[in-house]
Amino acid sequence: MADAPDSEAVWRYLCNLQDRLCGALEATDGQAVFGDDVWERPHGGGGRTRVIVGGAVFEQGGVNVSRVFGEQLPASATANRPELAGRGFQAMGVSLVLHPRNPYVPSTHLNLRLFFSQHPSEPALWWFGGGFDLTPYYGFDEDAIHWHRTARAACLPFGEGVYPRCKQWCDEYFYLKHRAEPRGIGGVFFDDLGPGGPPGGSGAGGFTHGFAFLRAVGEVYLGAYLPIVERRRALVYRERERAFQKYRRGRYVEFNLVCDRGTLFGLQSGGRTESILMSLPPEVSFRYDFKPEPGSPEARLYEHFLVPRDWASMPLSP
Repeated sequence: MADAPDSEAVWRYLCNLQDRLCGALEATDGQAVFGDDVWERPHGGGGRTRVIVGGAVFEQGGVNVSRVFGEQLPASATANRPELAGRGFQAMGVSLVLHPRNPYVPSTHLNLRLFFSQHPSEPALWWFGGGFDLTPYYGFDEDAIHWHRTARAACLPFGEGVYPRCKQWCDEYFYLKHRAEPRGIGGVFFDDLGPGGPPGGSGAGGFTHGFAFLRAVGEVYLGAYLPIVERRRALVYRERERAFQKYRRGRYVEFNLVCDRGTLFGLQSGGRTESILMSLPPEVSFRYDFKPEPGSPEARLYEHFLVPRDWASMPLSP
């Protein structure tokens, strides 16, 4: 079969992408390098966790690649997918989270993954998922527009409706319901991308098409994020901005521990806890019922940036 699922090709791509991401981020930081921790999972599979700490730009971050196997999924993971009950599975992915030191440089997340399930007497089941999003503490229209235009360009070859649907999905997913608040300004997000093709696309599907979309998202990430880093890394900040950054990082912690399906799946399926929780920021503060001062730059984050907008269609100021 010409379009038979090829999990080995996906795994090779993810490992190569991890190397390229780490190399580009080290060059951008100019001071710190990624540590290298290769690990094995007792129940099948393993991964490579690469963490950067104490950099000139990146206070802490990580780029993980992992591939885990199992004879069957936990019951909590098959509650909404009964067709997976009793099936063996493998899940692979690359996951990046960066927490910069300067409050004017946003935190960011990238994830690309493949879930693959086999059965001796039934066809294989598979789907892709992933995306990237941006979490500013002090927002800039120029950055938000660039971020979303880059995301839109990656999606456009797969259909006019792909970016709007993936952006909406991102806005809906990275949302703290208990706060009635987005985590950041979004980006693109997709899940359950199987034979039907990308959401909002032409309907063309198949493994090759899904893998191409996964790569398209992965290949534009550095071009979306690094120009923002370069524009903001040298901005002068004070303790006020640093304190607000630490406070807003608390929202990141809340989302990852309460809402994120990838974190929950990893912990439920016996994943490596240290690698799963490398997404958490190094320094966080919590303030009871904090409200930013009206008219302040901190208030503008809530009023202007933590509101879903069609950033990609907004004009750049001269």
